[in-house]
Amino acid sequence: MNSVNIRTLRQNWPETERRLRQEKELLITRNSKPVAKLVLVKDQPAKPRKQFDAEENRRWLKKMWPEPLEGFSSDEALSRDRDDGLSHLFK
Repeated sequence: MNSVNIRTLRQNWPETERRLRQEKELLITRNSKPVAKLVLVKDQPAKPRKQFDAEENRRWLKKMWPEPLEGFSSDEALSRDRDDGLSHLFK
């Protein structure tokens, strides 16, 4: 079984990962003494990531806030909440 020291593992992960894919397992060493075994996990079929759906998001927003938030300004709310005297910069 081939080995890799901890420093190489931490500083050069891409190379270690490539070796792991070829050799299926590597012995991790510190000061030339074995401390752990790194074993390749069989690839799991990747689940496709759900894409953003604007229409679904619109329905969710309408469900959460049935009435439109007309006239609401986050800038105004931030200005009201600021105590640092810089609120005039956000108008």
